[in-house]
Amino acid sequence: MVVLSFLFSTFAFIFYNNMSKTIYSRFDKKAIADLPVVTFPGKIITIITAGEAEKAVDCLLNSDIIGVDTETKPSFHKGEQNEVALLQASNRDVCFLFRLNLTGITPAIKRLLEDRSVRKIGLSWHDDIRGLETKSKFNPGLFIDLQDIVGEIGIKDLSLQKIFANIFHQKISKRQRLTNWEAPVLSDKQKMYAAIDAWSCILIYDEIMRLMDTGAYNLVMLPEPEPFQIAKVVKNK
Repeated sequence: MVVLSFLFSTFAFIFYNNMSKTIYSRFDKKAIADLPVVTFPGKIITIITAGEAEKAVDCLLNSDIIGVDTETKPSFHKGEQNEVALLQASNRDVCFLFRLNLTGITPAIKRLLEDRSVRKIGLSWHDDIRGLETKSKFNPGLFIDLQDIVGEIGIKDLSLQKIFANIFHQKISKRQRLTNWEAPVLSDKQKMYAAIDAWSCILIYDEIMRLMDTGAYNLVMLPEPEPFQIAKVVKNK
């Protein structure tokens, strides 16, 4: 029975890794609305003290990979820019939500950001780093930006939602993006949104690496969108 179970698992692994996946150079945003919504299956832990941050970072740096993202309270007034309020960092099982508006960049969080032993995967992470550096200067560690590698398999979209939909045919809901990330207590919907954004970076990275390694995908090249035509207004002389 054990032998049969092992053989079945081995067959399933080989079958999965030889499956040919169809991906698109660009994914139609309208098609995303009909896809099933993805949820984070792991544990979400909110960090509000330096002591909690120390334990969370120790846990994360014992992982093989970390997904990262940040959130900022939206500003609706011209010229107003809020600081980063949340740093979310997830391994494959647990996502930690560091409430930077309460803790600032603690020594442990700085240790995480400067670490070069564990891959940290983000999207448009260069912008996140600039935002984090307004709170405290640090030397960025080992970070990989998905926007720098997704083109290796022919995908031209750069948004997390489109890339995830293209590769996994599931939707990342963005409804919580413009909510108050400095609220006294984050809602369950905010926590889920934040966790998915970090954790999904791991899934995307793993799948890109698998597809690059196996070549088990078919790339459908779609035409470039038509350039926006700006009408010229000719004044009567």
